Amino acid sequence: MLTNDQLDQWDRAYLLHPSTHLAQHARGDSPSRIIAGGSGVFIEDRDGNRLLDAFAGLYCVNVGYGRPEIAEAIAEQAHKLAYYHAYVGHGTEASITLAKMILDRAPANMSKVYFGLGGSDANETNVKLVWYVNNVLGRPEKRKIISRWRGYHGSGLITGSLTGLKLFHDKFGLPMDEVIHTEAPYYFRRPRRDMSEAEFSAHCAAELEALIEREGADTIGAFIGEPILGTGGIVPPPAGYWEAIQPILRKHDILLIADEVVTGFGRLGTMMGSTHYGIEPDIITIAKGLTSAYAPLSGSIVSEKVWKVLEEGADKFGPFGHGWTYSAHPIGAAAGVANLKLIDDLGLVENARDTGAYFNKALHEALGDHPHVGDVRGEGLMAAVELMRDREAHRFFDAEEKVAPRIVAAMAARGVIARAMPQGDIIGFAPPLCITRAECDQVVAATLDALQEIGATL
Repeated sequence: MLTNDQLDQWDRAYLLHPSTHLAQHARGDSPSRIIAGGSGVFIEDRDGNRLLDAFAGLYCVNVGYGRPEIAEAIAEQAHKLAYYHAYVGHGTEASITLAKMILDRAPANMSKVYFGLGGSDANETNVKLVWYVNNVLGRPEKRKIISRWRGYHGSGLITGSLTGLKLFHDKFGLPMDEVIHTEAPYYFRRPRRDMSEAEFSAHCAAELEALIEREGADTIGAFIGEPILGTGGIVPPPAGYWEAIQPILRKHDILLIADEVVTGFGRLGTMMGSTHYGIEPDIITIAKGLTSAYAPLSGSIVSEKVWKVLEEGADKFGPFGHGWTYSAHPIGAAAGVANLKLIDDLGLVENARDTGAYFNKALHEALGDHPHVGDVRGEGLMAAVELMRDREAHRFFDAEEKVAPRIVAAMAARGVIARAMPQGDIIGFAPPLCITRAECDQVVAATLDALQEIGATL
């Protein structure tokens, strides 16, 4: 029985939800879930239902729910100094300390951190940085950004354009002209089934090179990519992919933005996804795991190469004309400092590596031979199960059947939250990095039971 019907009514009457069927929600045609609390990998709704959150919110509650260390750091900072801006050289102890902690964990060539609030605004900043750098260098035409189909980089104007998913373009007039897309490194959906991973990586590199030739390298400023595709399907890159892509970018003097909003700070079993895959970025996007979402904070980490041009630009043209009111917000920064300490103290990077390997193996063993499972894939504490009508004929379900959403709903009825990923019948997992093997077993069991329940109706 609902304990607060009025709250549900207010929710439907007053709150506009992101990524939601707005009409169905407002009418009461779809269920709502009002969350009241959380601890570890579990959340609890207002009616007392306890669910294992196998997606960590939106890949972001890396340390788990209810950590007093971060809550106390936020409260202490709010009492001492709730806000001051970062403009004209102002700083706070929290923001300065966090910047150093980030650079201590970033690839060796990185130099400075610019703080924002979320991954979308960080990637907006990154595109402006690319344009600024090329203007300072006297090549303003080098403005286009190459992204990948199925990539996710935000839902703003330029960031929604960078995102290569139909939902984020339709009826918004996106993508903008400055953004062009190349092939996703999605081996399971490769154009020819007889391709090896190395051959498919070479194919992706050839497609990129052809795109650059068509557009003109002198018009392209940067390439953006997630180390492992996230919202586009949780897709690890095929063997040799990043080794094939990076020389092409260097050859044509195209900056590389590594979007580590999901992979940064431990999710792949390494501190950074760039290190995991041997990526040498010019700019790194961070958010989510930076504070484990206990407070909004994002960052753009710039390399020494980019920083030198920013210095040159300031000497030539004066102060850097970019900023947000809440850049380097001290409460967000205090949460980040406490969060990164906690990741170290609890050994969560190592747990993501070891427990992640266990989880992926358990998913393979339980689901890999199911007739409606086409692919089980993952890395660290990211995993996906892709469903098919006919795995032998490589034939997918029709979107109207909503197979993955139905399975995810059946999992929630069993006390486990997973995510139905867009543009395919894909069940996604990205649990808090503190998850145990026993809790992984609970996720796998709920997935198998839900698959069998819904599969019997297909």
